[in-house]
Amino acid sequence: MTSTALPAVTSVAIIGAGPTGLALAVTLAEAGVDFVLLDRQAEGANTSRAAVVHARTLEVLDELDPSRALSAELIGRGLPVGTFRIRDGARALSEIRFGGLPTPYPYALMVPQNQTEAVLLARLRALGGDVHRPYEVTGVAQDADGVTLTTATGQTLRAAHAVGADGMHSVVREAAGIGFTGSAYKESFVLADVVMDWAPGPGEVSLTLGATGLTVIAPLPGGRYRMVASVAEAPADPGLAFVQALLDERAPGQATVRELVWSSRFRIHHRVADRYSAGRLLLAGDAAHVHSPAGGQGMNTGIQDGYALGRALAAGDLDSYEARRRPVALRVVALTDRMTRVATTRNPALRALRNTLLPVLTRVPALRTRLATELAELDYR
Repeated sequence: MTSTALPAVTSVAIIGAGPTGLALAVTLAEAGVDFVLLDRQAEGANTSRAAVVHARTLEVLDELDPSRALSAELIGRGLPVGTFRIRDGARALSEIRFGGLPTPYPYALMVPQNQTEAVLLARLRALGGDVHRPYEVTGVAQDADGVTLTTATGQTLRAAHAVGADGMHSVVREAAGIGFTGSAYKESFVLADVVMDWAPGPGEVSLTLGATGLTVIAPLPGGRYRMVASVAEAPADPGLAFVQALLDERAPGQATVRELVWSSRFRIHHRVADRYSAGRLLLAGDAAHVHSPAGGQGMNTGIQDGYALGRALAAGDLDSYEARRRPVALRVVALTDRMTRVATTRNPALRALRNTLLPVLTRVPALRTRLATELAELDYR
């Protein structure tokens, strides 16, 4: 916990010290731009939802640290996985391989979000920066010359610009009066980290389709697996028995859960901010876009937002930020929404058609490469 007092004035105030805010802070620190990074939590989270870092995000880390020490540190904490496989129950329908992609990182790096945050924070501290905790921003007021932030304890911070990297319920977005167009999925989602015997093994990320919901199983370092599953109505505290029953239903005979490490229930929206800025107020990460966890795109898109915004602020070219990043968010939200709807269709005819077409289509090399490139976010360079 960093309890240092807030300065009175800064160039850029960043609200939210998750991966997006940390990436932005590191980018500004590298460029020599003054900033203050605030977070309302007393400490960074030690449990997290995101569990994959894609190739483009690792490339961004190399742009932040050309020595590649930053990406090497994260890779050392993670588990590289080269295959994304789509299943219907135990039956494999198709697979997407990352091995041939034109990148130094032809794989998906499975690593818990708290580890990604730890690596970014260590880099920020090496550059002389840090997170100010716990400071909850309750007031955001802008005028022609800057922005004044007020915290829950009555302290104020004056900044030339304020960035909302503060999640779906962003206080900055609300103060800016920016709409958040979209809607919520009807289903709730269960997230669980488990130790289990999993028949497909740790060499793939599995997306299992089914009329009762979408299920993603991804290996994690240390012999654990991450499960994300959509369900009609999840219990508030999903237990081991619930997780086992869910896997028995959706992947019969494939999984025996030995230990439930951590679990959570949450709801997912698919929304994109109508604008990424209003005057001196700017948005990035989940404050600007939220979507289904299918494909593991969320944290990656947020980190890339932070990097792009930091460069735009350093260059004094803020118009380029929204022009570059909002189309990416629209594309990611559309992709993950399609994946979710195709995976969870209850129409028997559509399911049969999907299960027939997927193996055929993904045998086409050009399409298979296109899907791998899209998932790895290499199209967003």
